[in-house]
Parts: sequence; C-alpha cells; structure tokens
Amino acid sequence: MQNICAGKDSWPELLGVEGEKAATIIESENPTVKARIVEVGKVVIQDFRCDRVWVWVDKHGVVARVPRTG
Repeated sequence: MQNICAGKDSWPELLGVEGEKAATIIESENPTVKARIVEVGKVVIQDFRCDRVWVWVDKHGVVARVPRTG
C-alpha cells in the first residue's frame, strides 16, 4: 500500500513500550500527527485520518499493536 500521509506512518519498534512514552515518541518523529492512547478492545471511530495515530495499549498501559497513522 502506498503511503498517502506525510512523514513516518508506522512504529513497529514501539511494541512493548509504555503507551505515554510511545505517544511522545510518535509525535516527535511525525509532528503532523496526534497520538491517541486507547485500550485494546475499546471501540474507536473507523475513518482514516493522516493526522491521527491510535496507540493500542494492554491493561498495563503497554503498546500491544503496531501504532500507525489512520
């Protein structure tokens, strides 16, 4: 799939990192996005946005899915 968003769009290296720290890293590496922390299993809006990154965390607040724009 072609990257249609500006800047970095995926952070696989953040799996297992504390969610707040991951959000800070994401926003520093791509200042065009806002990282939103959400617990796995919660319902989120499904529209695609280049300015948003869902940071999926487990019950301990640790990143459980690869954060990516959308």
